[in-house]
Amino acid sequence: MGSVVMAGRKRGREDGGENVLQSEQQQQQQKGLLSQQSTKKKPLLLQQWVDPVQGMANVRHEFGEHGGVNMSIEASTTFTVLEPETMTKLFQGALGPDRDFYIYSRHFNPTVLNLSRQMAAMEGTEAAYCTSSGMSAISAILMQLCSSGDHIIASSRLYGGTHALLAHFLPRTCNITTTFVDIEDLGAVREALKKAPGSTTKVLYFESMSNPQLTVADIPALSGIGHDKGLTVVVDNTFAPLSLSPARLGADVVVHSMSKFICGASDIIAGAVCGPADLVNSMMDLKQGSLMILGPTMNPQIAFQISLRLPHLGIRMKEHCERALTYAQRLKKLGLKVIYPGLPDHPQHELTKTLVNDGYGYGGVLSVDLETTERAHDLMRHLQNTSQFGWMAVSLGYHDTLMSCSGSTTSSELSKEEQATAGISAGLVRMSIGFTGSMEKRWSQLLDALTSLKLVPDVAARW
Repeated sequence: MGSVVMAGRKRGREDGGENVLQSEQQQQQQKGLLSQQSTKKKPLLLQQWVDPVQGMANVRHEFGEHGGVNMSIEASTTFTVLEPETMTKLFQGALGPDRDFYIYSRHFNPTVLNLSRQMAAMEGTEAAYCTSSGMSAISAILMQLCSSGDHIIASSRLYGGTHALLAHFLPRTCNITTTFVDIEDLGAVREALKKAPGSTTKVLYFESMSNPQLTVADIPALSGIGHDKGLTVVVDNTFAPLSLSPARLGADVVVHSMSKFICGASDIIAGAVCGPADLVNSMMDLKQGSLMILGPTMNPQIAFQISLRLPHLGIRMKEHCERALTYAQRLKKLGLKVIYPGLPDHPQHELTKTLVNDGYGYGGVLSVDLETTERAHDLMRHLQNTSQFGWMAVSLGYHDTLMSCSGSTTSSELSKEEQATAGISAGLVRMSIGFTGSMEKRWSQLLDALTSLKLVPDVAARW
């Protein structure tokens, strides 16, 4: 029997003959875009770097079943075959998604796989797969790379949920332990690796831009240190999509909470793991794959929605970043303690200039340190309830500004001592800068709150 049309395209032959469709990897290799060598120490990267937005534009466009400009949503949980022998081949791994064959949507789903290809193109990695949340992506990759008794070296400046996973959950449930280290101090990282159990230390983990202190990691140097010891370097790039490309800078794996800037509307929970194809495929192994066994499956309806938002991610990020830089500069001039990588006095400003992709800015988040919780709460209360500058809420990447006092919210999983070590003061206000309304109108609302609370002199006339 000949090939059949499914979801608007032809399925390959079930006898294992020539496939009418090529995988994304095969297409890229024929164009000479992918390196032909892949090792643990050298992640598979595009030989010639492609701008992340252009990379997504280069991905094969999936049309709908009846010729629609948008891809169809494959909502099925299970998939049929023409011959019983084909099912055996599917479970043996002889046939799979690269030939347009699927088993079950907890394994691979066509709609989710298409979004995953877009994420891989954005991060410049060989492959990717999307998950139900950012924490599920982090948990899955760490549990794939580590076994009971293994060890992780991680940044001491992490999102509170990630810190809780590494410091409490994995040791209790999996006997996987972590040493936390200040990644700004490369000597301290090297020393931690010397002291760590060599054969069982498997991962170096950090955030490209830390939450909430906005410490920018020296990704090339840290990757080199990790690779010298045979570690897999995993980087969370949630705070800096498009601005930073960790895989281009040496990382092996990039993870995202897509709930933030990528989704852009605070209405979706999602995550992604981007990295070498053999690693991503291993996570889907029927017996040993963390994604397959643990099942943090992304709903194809969600994958479809996110795929419609990725094309304008570049436009949104540029506006987030432009406003964040402008506000940071003005707040600095008013004498406030502002943390933002785009400011010359930021500890990693010069480093960041060498790492960022041209045109995408220094991130859409800034932090203001007001020293005390009382001042922080007063400012947020005024900004929301009087000035209407933004909203008191956790998370980031929303089209309106979101504000939170990090020490008592997103970093509350850390003890007071751990917060002090991480540089999180009681009055640290994290602001994810939105882009609704005009920039000058929003600035006037922010300035009104600051002057009303006498946090800065009354200098409204200057603006």
